Amino acid sequence: MNSFLVRLLAVLVMAFQLAGCGKSEEPAPAASAPPADVPTYKVAWSIYVGWMPWDYADKSGILKKWADKYGIRIELTQVNDYVESINQYTAGAFDACVMTSMDMLTIPAAGGVDSTALIVGDYSNGNDGIILKGKGKTLADIKGQSVNLLELSVSHYLLARALDSIKLSERDVKVVNTSDADITGAYGSKDTTAVVTWKPLLSTILESPDAQLVFDSSSIPGEILDLMVVKSETLKANPNLGKALVGAWYETLTVMLGNDAAAEAAKSQMAAASGTDIAGFNSQLATTKLYATPAEALAITTGEEIVRNMDLVRNFSFTHGLLGEGATTVDAVGIAFPGGRTLGDAGKVTMRFDDTYVKMAVDGML
Repeated sequence: MNSFLVRLLAVLVMAFQLAGCGKSEEPAPAASAPPADVPTYKVAWSIYVGWMPWDYADKSGILKKWADKYGIRIELTQVNDYVESINQYTAGAFDACVMTSMDMLTIPAAGGVDSTALIVGDYSNGNDGIILKGKGKTLADIKGQSVNLLELSVSHYLLARALDSIKLSERDVKVVNTSDADITGAYGSKDTTAVVTWKPLLSTILESPDAQLVFDSSSIPGEILDLMVVKSETLKANPNLGKALVGAWYETLTVMLGNDAAAEAAKSQMAAASGTDIAGFNSQLATTKLYATPAEALAITTGEEIVRNMDLVRNFSFTHGLLGEGATTVDAVGIAFPGGRTLGDAGKVTMRFDDTYVKMAVDGML
């Protein structure tokens, strides 16, 4: 037998012996860990002209685009009852919610839920008003009348500011608590002579031939602010939520306020979603002062006017028992502003105005 055959036979025998000893399997590679869940944040909103851009941002994909950019998921939920949306936010069902500055102070902040006004979006510049029955009426004619309004809301605040402007007080009228859902029906009652409400309800009532607008929020500019509010703890834990919300907001406003077909389409969608047509929606926009750019929002957030106005709001809230049962002073709830400015107890701050993310938008850092 030649040497080649000998070597071949030896190799075959060795292979047979190894096979007989059983298979020696390499261990399977460890399974890769599943990707971490994408952080999900829940945001509540309700129908109002100043908040309709959020609905458009969601339906157009703008909100998702910004959430994807920062590796998060944002779930936007419409809550039909505005006050209930704030209550649910306060109770922990939502991470963020749209609300007015007064409602932010008197519900989550007064309830001990530390919250941050991420975006100062606009103020009511005529969207809220006082109506008396009878042409030729003036605000002074309200004395001695029953006034239907949603008690302890911005409508109540507007009434108080209006009365103060003519040296009257709430003792000179009788407030009749009426939900926003019932206010237009209440006006139709022969016993109702005065109402306070907001658009689009205000516009509907003003269609009545005997309705006279005697005071509106354009007389108290900047006092009824509309905000996007986020839990301070949540924002601190994941700043990307703030970046995504601010980025989506200003991209949406850029589309909405343009002079092209895209702007008209955006406003038409917002109008339909709020139950009106484009003409009705534009009339609401006309009495809303939008802070259309990050620079405008930054200026109001860092200025002195916002501090003065919040001082008026907190004093009204305290005198009406809205800062909580244990509030023995108007300083019971601390309100913090950029630059270290504070109203109330600096050791009990639960309401914050933060310019961090809007400034990032101004600087092109989002």
